Amino acid sequence: MTKLNELIQQFCPDGVEYKTLGSFATISRGGNFQKKDFRDDGFPCIHYGQIYTKYGLFVDKTVSFISPACASKQKTASKNDIIMAVTSENIEDVCKCIVWLGDGEVAVSGHSAIIRHSQNPKYLAYYFHSRMFFDQKRKLAHGTKVIEVTPDKLASVKIPLPPIEVQREIVRILDNFTELTAELTAELTAELTARKKQYEYYRDKLLAYNYDVELFTISDIAETSIGLATSVSQHKRENGVILLHNSDIQQNKIVLKTVEYISKEFAQKNKKKVLRKGDIITVHTGDVGTSAVIDDEYDGAIGFTTITTRIKDTARVNPYFLCHYLNSHKCKQDIASMTISDRSNLNQKSFNTIQIPVPPLEIQNRIVNVLDNFDAICSDLKIGLPAEIAARQKQYEFYRDKLLTFKEQKSK
Repeated sequence: MTKLNELIQQFCPDGVEYKTLGSFATISRGGNFQKKDFRDDGFPCIHYGQIYTKYGLFVDKTVSFISPACASKQKTASKNDIIMAVTSENIEDVCKCIVWLGDGEVAVSGHSAIIRHSQNPKYLAYYFHSRMFFDQKRKLAHGTKVIEVTPDKLASVKIPLPPIEVQREIVRILDNFTELTAELTAELTAELTARKKQYEYYRDKLLAYNYDVELFTISDIAETSIGLATSVSQHKRENGVILLHNSDIQQNKIVLKTVEYISKEFAQKNKKKVLRKGDIITVHTGDVGTSAVIDDEYDGAIGFTTITTRIKDTARVNPYFLCHYLNSHKCKQDIASMTISDRSNLNQKSFNTIQIPVPPLEIQNRIVNVLDNFDAICSDLKIGLPAEIAARQKQYEFYRDKLLTFKEQKSK
């Protein structure tokens, strides 16, 4: 029998009392300071928006301060109080909370609730992130563009309150599990970053020619053009020809942010700009130089203010080789020096002057094969590792919710 089970058998064998939050805690609204009141030092403060972006579950130091004069007019939280953001743009985030564990008081902004209680603060915080609490807050929330759960409604939330000894053991278990989950996430994220850097290192090594390889400009080996450059709003349709934007282009692949189409008639009028399989599409504005090869999926698409490179003789230059080179660190540096002012715009005329080392086709093909295989491994990791992280997070949430679920004690 685990220690938790022993404690449950000892202190609450017949179940746990469920109480409304308002019956054992006081709930008050935050103050009225705003972000414009922030200063580099002074009285510590927490703005409700920072609960979503700046803090984890437990906080003992703030990232922001207000003047003592401003603080004297504000609502404050004390050690072990729970600070909850009661407005959000979505139901998932509303009522996200933190536990204040600092020794002194902290000023709390509006759109927040300060929950003062006599329970284990970490136990309550874990419960406020559980599925059981989510199901209750969803019924209490109101609003469309801005979702809110008022402090009055929060008071009606029912929470299982086992004895403090049981709460403490649950917190110990969840603290350990949280730490292990965080460590695993950090390790998996570091692994993904390391593999990406390893790929970039080998790519740049393979494409860095320190021996006698003939150099050609892009205009020597390919024809370039700019995609559609005028407004296409009136030509957009629910289906038709796929429209590719600069933001859709990633290294060696295309990932659509949103799927947009233009009419086939408009595309036909601009048929010279229609992309063919084997063309290289390059970012013209934004992350300039980032390139991908058009495959079967996007054969016949058309770019919007992107650069198209079409190899003149594929028996001489492998388009995938050129694409890998355009994405290399060396070429990206060359391209960065060509961008117009600070707008990150790549001039087509300058792009045409980029020098490309062109080894024999056999060597190009071999390099492409090595880099494609390495890229595939990295892509698998990009899919597999985030999926593993998500699975571990779900495992944690399941375990947390199981620990926070109790048989309700029958009324005597």
